[in-house]
Amino acid sequence: MTSARYTVNDVMTKNVIAVTPDTEFKEIAACMNQWKVTAVPVIEGEGHVVGVVSEADLLPKEEFHGQRTGLIEQMYRPGDTVKAGAVRAEELMTSPAITVKPDVPLPQAARLMAYQRVKRLPVVDADGNLKGIVSCADLLKVFLRSDDELAAEIRREVVNRIFPASSVKVSVTWGVATFTGRVRDAALIPVAARLAQSVEGVVGVECRLESEASA
Repeated sequence: MTSARYTVNDVMTKNVIAVTPDTEFKEIAACMNQWKVTAVPVIEGEGHVVGVVSEADLLPKEEFHGQRTGLIEQMYRPGDTVKAGAVRAEELMTSPAITVKPDVPLPQAARLMAYQRVKRLPVVDADGNLKGIVSCADLLKVFLRSDDELAAEIRREVVNRIFPASSVKVSVTWGVATFTGRVRDAALIPVAARLAQSVEGVVGVECRLESEASA
């Protein structure tokens, strides 16, 4: 028994700014500035994602501006020195792109971002076509759920199922869920705490439940 899990599809941005492989450097920079994004997917055909251009991909152009790259830079930073001379998305982009499917649970998407050290992921369908963008900020949207909404879900998904017809009460304040009351089976207390913690948006659980046998 688990509560409903949010997926990437629930929080992703569906109106996506993208570029094509032949998009020029300055157009990419202008696009990022206009839409206040730090990266844009590169698509071709019917929307197939072939790469991503980020601010990090554009920076070598400024870093090496007006100077020739030396042998040391070319040896230890071959990718950056090549991008310093790039003029189109196909030369600048990081490929293959790190992507995620719409039905992936949010914790899995968060782990992927952390492991790959990226802040935005193109969301693609089974054919690799662009469907949206999910960012670190999007993943945090679940923590904007109201305390009342969280409490209602915990009562429905946890209390009513594990402790039916009991006097157990739950309240949520600033995302922290608190259980109070007495229960017949004390072994279910840690189960209730774990399930409440799994509810998207809950930041902590305080379990003040007691066994009826101890009364």
